[in-house]
Amino acid sequence: MAKNMKVLVTGASGRIGRAFIREYKNYYTFRLMLHKKSLDTFDVEVVYGDIADFNSVLNAVKGVDAIVHLAADARVEAEWNSVLNTNIIGTYNVFEAARLCNVKKVVYASSNHACGTLINEKDIVGPDAPIAPDSLYGVSKVFGEALAHYYFKKYGLSIICLRIGICRDLDDPSQFFREYITGQKVHPTYSPEKILGLWISAHDMAQLIHKSLESDIKFGIFYGISNNRHPVFDLSETKAKLGYIPEDCAEKYL
Repeated sequence: MAKNMKVLVTGASGRIGRAFIREYKNYYTFRLMLHKKSLDTFDVEVVYGDIADFNSVLNAVKGVDAIVHLAADARVEAEWNSVLNTNIIGTYNVFEAARLCNVKKVVYASSNHACGTLINEKDIVGPDAPIAPDSLYGVSKVFGEALAHYYFKKYGLSIICLRIGICRDLDDPSQFFREYITGQKVHPTYSPEKILGLWISAHDMAQLIHKSLESDIKFGIFYGISNNRHPVFDLSETKAKLGYIPEDCAEKYL
């Protein structure tokens, strides 16, 4: 994508959205789709709407060149109705609106939970890993990947799906790691070692989205973590095909 191309970010008030906008606010022209929360720290165009309402999404998509689709109920324990409306119907709305509006590129935020059961069973998960969701949330992300492939094959829509690791406590995750390593907190799915291996920093996450937007690849599912010492994901394809170069490492915060 050329500099100053107009990019819609759904779910822009979340951690990943804020990190991406902060790092690339002088590169892209942003439009943010928000539901309720405001983002007063960024002087960019904002539209409000419900991701599960097609007309709201269509209104947000009109006139943009690319979409970064982050909006979701990201709770691993999210109940079905929320998963259905926000993650499944919402994702369909984004892809369909992108098709109708001839959007050039969509970057879809999938999740490590699309293959969560494999993460607990294997030392490292590679690009050829089968789908293995560990929750209804994970199932919704698998649905999004499948829908992305359908829109690519049926309509030629260019979509990059990112199986994102754990993007938490972005500026300094020291306390976040410490709480899990010492047992103060227990993750619903992963051990402390897996959490370290899955972590991705704000800077690396923003870079990964940027590389996905800039890529000429029409469709792909790629993994996203930082340059951790004991990685959970094999990043070879992400590096080779997207040009992603992770610069941070979870262990440096321990």
